[in-house]
Amino acid sequence: MQWGLIGASTIASEHVIGAIRAQPGHTIRSVMSSSATRGADYAAKHEIPESMTDLDALLSDPAIGAVYISTTNEKHFPQAMAAIAAGKHVLCEKPLAMTLADAVEMVRVAEEKGVVFATNHHLRNAGSHLAVRDLIASGRLGRILSVRVFHAVHLPAHLQGWRINDASAGGGVIPDITVHDADTVRFYLGEDPETVVARAGASGMGEGVEDSVMSAWTMPSGVMVQTHESFTHPFAGTGIEVHGSEGSVFARNVMTQRPVGEVELINGDGRHAVAFPEHDLYARSLSLFADAVAGNGRPSADGVDGVKSLAVALAVREAAQTGRAVTVDYGGL
Repeated sequence: MQWGLIGASTIASEHVIGAIRAQPGHTIRSVMSSSATRGADYAAKHEIPESMTDLDALLSDPAIGAVYISTTNEKHFPQAMAAIAAGKHVLCEKPLAMTLADAVEMVRVAEEKGVVFATNHHLRNAGSHLAVRDLIASGRLGRILSVRVFHAVHLPAHLQGWRINDASAGGGVIPDITVHDADTVRFYLGEDPETVVARAGASGMGEGVEDSVMSAWTMPSGVMVQTHESFTHPFAGTGIEVHGSEGSVFARNVMTQRPVGEVELINGDGRHAVAFPEHDLYARSLSLFADAVAGNGRPSADGVDGVKSLAVALAVREAAQTGRAVTVDYGGL
């Protein structure tokens, strides 16, 4: 299958281009950028045959079977809808859209069109997170009581830009990081948050958008979830803890795009290091996407997963803005 890249992005260059090319028979045919110069330079650097500035030109190419969308957040909806209408399979960056209604429409139209539509939630592809989920599913932790997520980082200078100063483009730590934590908690527990409370603010980087947020979620099972996301914490480290009646698991430095970190199980028998595979997160994601296109299985995170992580993030933002508990609206999905 040949791919088109919609967006000459950093994440594509650092992670996704290699993951696409790691799939047997998959190549990248073209890249679209709003800047002709940037697109041409990007294509040359990454040995992509064509660059263009016109989305319709890319989508009208019958040789392209799938697109990867990694533009700024406000562009995801119109670009994905155009790709779906053109019959292309779609892997879209999170959050899927600026509004829940748009995200739901993307998923429903893709289903009607019969194309694979997936969300690029990389964390659920990590060996560390797969190992934690397996511990939960195996019952080794007993009844799950609570989850704590630590995802406060220092956003690198080359990734700041619109993320810290452009609300209209989808900037802010909530659409950038909280969506990942929502997806990870859903992936672990197999259930969706019901209500959230939150506090957010600017702690040194945000210019008109929040750069730090803390929230607490209630789950249908009674599990309590606490999360902390930030762009301004250079030394905090990241991790996730899951506490159960028979044991606790501590996953440290795992909220990342790289296959790193440590996972430890603590129970009545002592402390146990948990081994996990160190495969490339994006290569696994693209492999499952390719299988889904071939009619085998589903993407690691499909469109419904993308809608639900966005729904939680939107509820966290509303709760932070209003100071009230907010019931999460999943748009009927």
